[in-house]
Amino acid sequence: MSNRLLTHLRHVDLAVPDYDKQLDFYSGVWGLTKVQEDSGISFLAAEGSPENYVVRLRKADEKRLDLVSYGAASTADVDTLAEHLLAGGVQLISRPGTVDTPGGGYGFRFFDVDGRTIEVSADVAVREHRKIEEKEAIPVKLSHVVLNSPDLNRTREWYERHLGFALSDTLSSPHMGEVMHFMRISNQHHSMAIAQGPHTALHHVSFEMRGIDEYMRGSGRVMRAGYQKIWGPGRHMAGDNTFTYFLDPHGNTIEYTTELELLDEDTWHPHVYDFSQPEVTDQWGTANPMNELIAKESFNDPDRGVFVAPPV
Repeated sequence: MSNRLLTHLRHVDLAVPDYDKQLDFYSGVWGLTKVQEDSGISFLAAEGSPENYVVRLRKADEKRLDLVSYGAASTADVDTLAEHLLAGGVQLISRPGTVDTPGGGYGFRFFDVDGRTIEVSADVAVREHRKIEEKEAIPVKLSHVVLNSPDLNRTREWYERHLGFALSDTLSSPHMGEVMHFMRISNQHHSMAIAQGPHTALHHVSFEMRGIDEYMRGSGRVMRAGYQKIWGPGRHMAGDNTFTYFLDPHGNTIEYTTELELLDEDTWHPHVYDFSQPEVTDQWGTANPMNELIAKESFNDPDRGVFVAPPV
């Protein structure tokens, strides 16, 4: 796809078995704000973000990634993208129309190559938001999402062809080959990454903090509250961003980050980083070493309810 029609990541929607526990976590220790709740569905905003919500929680018997939502600049771009996807044989769940969630707007949903539900919308109302103050250790906005795929390069090529994503960098190793592609829709190093995994699932969701001090204070708050830290604090090489990864109450990996790299897209050339080198995973050397146990946590449970799409 030659023209990029997506602008940014809007929200990530999760199905969760123990809904009350998850809602307490995300709206409490994690630092999001509950803006609306009705019959086992809640919408949570980040105080520094104009998005009406960055996480939606839905009560369900099995945990899964319900949906990933992206923004478009205009309703015309939404229509153009829908026609492009139809022409490319992508299965639409809905045609462009009114979006019936907080903020409204105009959008549609479709399946990606791994069977995930993706939404694209425009004309969404801007939520009243504010500047996050110094030492205020709550998320400013949603930073990025990482998805597990059993066929890393097929998924990468699908997102490039149909949605205009560009490759920023790749993680690889001499023994495992390519294991992660960092993908962008703007000059932000990545709004999505695709990880090689044994099954389709959510790898992690990342939230941007105001700065290093707020990132560390937030990480410490979650640790003191007794939630499991699986990796960090540290600074990645690809993206040059900080990281601390935790497990939410149902084992989804979530991250606090800051200072994600902004690229000059006219001159940028993707790197292939050998993640077996410790400075690639953590430039600072402060994080616990990456190992198989950390990797297994991020494989997550299979998304059993996804639509099995044909290879395209």
